[in-house]
Amino acid sequence: MLTLVDVNAFYGRSHILHDVCISVPAGEITVVLGRNGTGKTTLLKTLMGLTDRSTGEIRLKDRPIGQEPTFRRARAGIAYVPQGREIIPDFSVAENILMGSFAANGGGREVPKLVGELFPYLTANLGRPGGLLSGGQQQQLAIARALAARPSVLLLDEPTEGIQPNIVEEIEAIIVRLNRELGMTVVLVEQNVAFARRAGHRFAMMEKGRVVAFGPIDTLTDTVVHRHMAV
Repeated sequence: MLTLVDVNAFYGRSHILHDVCISVPAGEITVVLGRNGTGKTTLLKTLMGLTDRSTGEIRLKDRPIGQEPTFRRARAGIAYVPQGREIIPDFSVAENILMGSFAANGGGREVPKLVGELFPYLTANLGRPGGLLSGGQQQQLAIARALAARPSVLLLDEPTEGIQPNIVEEIEAIIVRLNRELGMTVVLVEQNVAFARRAGHRFAMMEKGRVVAFGPIDTLTDTVVHRHMAV
């Protein structure tokens, strides 16, 4: 589904990603792990065209997208849920969700039926300002906004960070459901190794802007985790 070959990414003069090569199979969850500051968020932003500059090859299916602007990548089927959620607090729940629909092919400015199935609280509070939601509810809103684009690939940057435990379980279950039941391809940046092992099909371990280990999730051994994630 997604292929990166020798991808480098830059913010100004800072060289963040170094010759990254990853293959993300269709219909699977690929988990990206590593210590803070290793380039995980930059990897997702590079896939969306949100860094200052990148080189190398990025392909979505058979289409080269590495030089495409962000809106074309979104229209091609990639949706991004950023770290920190980045909802618009003064917009209503409905308005925040509908923002995602502008990236959907075929029009249709409406809250998708899927959102109601996954997030009943949101559909019961469509008129409420997004800024009044709890952190966990805002994370659900950010995922709902991404789903309104009707993506084939969903990029999630630490979706359970800083969220109350009961909502964490709900979000983890929704990610698995999107993949297992709907066949959505997911690239998940995650620090929770236990969840990565439960949900993921394969992993990419990053260190200093490079992929230092990559493979099926059953090869994510304690040795690999301790070597590259222990503080």
